[in-house]
Amino acid sequence: MIAARCTVPRRTLLLASLAALAQALTLAVAPGAFAHGKQHDDHAAPAAATAQAVTPPATGGGTHDARAYFTDTELVDQNGRKLQFYSDVLKDRVVMLNVVYTNCKDACPLITRKLKEVRDALGEEAARKVHFISISSDPLNDTPQSLKAFAAKNEADSPNWTFLTGDKASVDFVLSRLGQLGQSAEEHSTLLIAGDVATKRWNKIRPDAPPPAIAERLRMLTEPVAKVSMGK
Repeated sequence: MIAARCTVPRRTLLLASLAALAQALTLAVAPGAFAHGKQHDDHAAPAAATAQAVTPPATGGGTHDARAYFTDTELVDQNGRKLQFYSDVLKDRVVMLNVVYTNCKDACPLITRKLKEVRDALGEEAARKVHFISISSDPLNDTPQSLKAFAAKNEADSPNWTFLTGDKASVDFVLSRLGQLGQSAEEHSTLLIAGDVATKRWNKIRPDAPPPAIAERLRMLTEPVAKVSMGK
């Protein structure tokens, strides 16, 4: 399994108490699929993978403040709109995040099409409750126009699907907050991040998991916490 890089100090991570909210999910996967560069070997062995709980760290004093952690760093979407990352992209949403770059010829198009299958598997009613967010790992080359063309080519020009780029410093900062920053565009993590921002339920999911299994994970995140805890 790919280990996503994260620059957040271990001490800060240990302060977070939200891990109890994360739901464990085992996803059956096919071995040896989507990867870039040095990450390729990480996909070679397992025939199954467990979604990893992701907990945004606490801020000073132990207060869990998603806006302070994710920040309102300004990015630009595929339509050229300037968006604040937390307030305009994440706040109060169930999200599926991944990282792409438009010159990629293998993993990025495959994963994007996989997420289109996930959206289809959700059904239109549930899909309206989930926001897909694809962030460029190559902001120096990925313009809003190229992201829009990439989305159309890979059937990802759907409602509630945002592709993001921006100046390199801003994009790198956001990717570092997500634990997805690589040393180059090609070395970004291919793990998917699913989250219910309002309730701070987060999971990382292998991209070679079956679309129905990923869709079920997202569907669970759209349910109220009490309902999910009671198994209803």
